[in-house]
Amino acid sequence: DRPTVAMLGEMFPADPMMIGQMLAPLGLAAGPVVPCREWRELYAALDSSVVAAIHPFYTASVREFEAAGRPIVGSAPVGRDGTATWLANIGGAYGCSAEQIAAAQNAVLPAITSALAATPILGTVTLSGYEGSELLVARLLIESGANVPYVGTACPRTPWNADDQAWLEARDVKVQFRASLEDDCAAMEAVRPDLAIGTTPVVQKAKEMGIPGLYFTNLISARPLMGVAGAGSLATVINAAIGNKDRMHAMRAFFEGVGMGDTAGVWEGTPNVREDFRAQNVKKLERQAKAAKAAEMI
Repeated sequence: DRPTVAMLGEMFPADPMMIGQMLAPLGLAAGPVVPCREWRELYAALDSSVVAAIHPFYTASVREFEAAGRPIVGSAPVGRDGTATWLANIGGAYGCSAEQIAAAQNAVLPAITSALAATPILGTVTLSGYEGSELLVARLLIESGANVPYVGTACPRTPWNADDQAWLEARDVKVQFRASLEDDCAAMEAVRPDLAIGTTPVVQKAKEMGIPGLYFTNLISARPLMGVAGAGSLATVINAAIGNKDRMHAMRAFFEGVGMGDTAGVWEGTPNVREDFRAQNVKKLERQAKAAKAAEMI
């Protein structure tokens, strides 16, 4: 019968249990995860006095909770700093005492610190995606020892990821909201990291350059991030990918000369590239663009 904290965002299956354990010293429990499957779960979420916007891009859901008078707490219990701040903010929103907040922090922070130290990540990583957890993953990577100069997310800046943005920027991380593919590729090409984490075209571009790459959606966002379980969850896959850098260089050298673009593949002779046809097609596209612009002005 303890008061609950509703959690807003898609989560790893073990995360609600982990969060519930961290909330217990505050006299609180983890409530339903929204979006939910049944109406009864939504009503149960509205019974919570505080909402944790762990994925801050569900702005429509946030508006509904705000209309119901529920305060919203941003960020998430990720890494040592993130967990300490999140517990303090949740406790403050519920009016918990300083002693309760300190007890909750002391119950989990030493284990997180030990887990981060036991599984260090050494290398430079650029990170991009569209899941909404990119800033949280970047925080976890940095606390694990990685150098993360760039984080791009397709999601917008909101009041509930402002703390994550400030934490990252204080560590010289370039945070790009509403990032385009061009933004992500430009950052990766400029930094030339030991590992590029991103969407399919970003990873494809990285591998063409001989840089190891990991798909954010398949290999990163599907792992636990919260609490002690999250502290060591990324190191194995990240370090293994970084360790493949020499193999990527060898593969790139092996395929050197097979060509790109018009010359991709194996040719018995030189491809017949018709620049005159290309020029005609460019002019055709320009005329279509001008016609469309003129139509907009009518």
